[in-house]
Amino acid sequence: MDFICSLTGKSPSTTGAGSEGALTKGPFNALQATADLNNALIGMIITGYDGFSSAAGHIGPNRRVDHDVSLLIPEIWSRISIHERSAADFKERGLLEKLEDFEHDGKTIMASRLGYRITSDFVRHYFGKVFDNPAAVFDEAILKPETQSMDEFVDGILNITENQAIVAKQYLNDGSIENACPPLKALLHIMAEGSYEGKDINDPSIRELFTRDSVLNSDWYKERLVIKQQR
Repeated sequence: MDFICSLTGKSPSTTGAGSEGALTKGPFNALQATADLNNALIGMIITGYDGFSSAAGHIGPNRRVDHDVSLLIPEIWSRISIHERSAADFKERGLLEKLEDFEHDGKTIMASRLGYRITSDFVRHYFGKVFDNPAAVFDEAILKPETQSMDEFVDGILNITENQAIVAKQYLNDGSIENACPPLKALLHIMAEGSYEGKDINDPSIRELFTRDSVLNSDWYKERLVIKQQR
């Protein structure tokens, strides 16, 4: 969902919160976006690539990072051995925690769209490779920005989910969703409408679409390979 929406706070090619990146804009790319998204998603699934993202600019209303936290991430990741650099491993060891949806002012806030986030154990285990006292830098206010302001935290999540819906609906409206591979098609419907064929993102049959075995054994992927060979 992050990849599809490419959400940002500000971009030279937008007028505010929205989809970032000049090369994702129509004038720079004559192909339907589903072609690029199919390639990217299938590549990630087949290679077992785990997607990690970092905050930009602000973490909560009271913590500002110049330029952004992503400048630090390569320094941390380069010091984590490759066999450890696995989301499944991080989760098993309690280094990542899942965010769950919750109710706020009578509205369901889809915090689960943020996925998993690092814990204080992750900071203690890995950030000491860069900082003398990592816990003093990455304290609870940064690891859990809702502790700074729940209202601001909720507003941030709503900004994300609303823009995800806006972006996904464009694929439904222009018909390009019909060229999306099955897992991407399901994801776009869920982003735009909240469900696909009556199932939400947590349904086991939906999540199964994104497994490597499911893709390798699917008729649509085999057809894709045959077309690639012919071309």
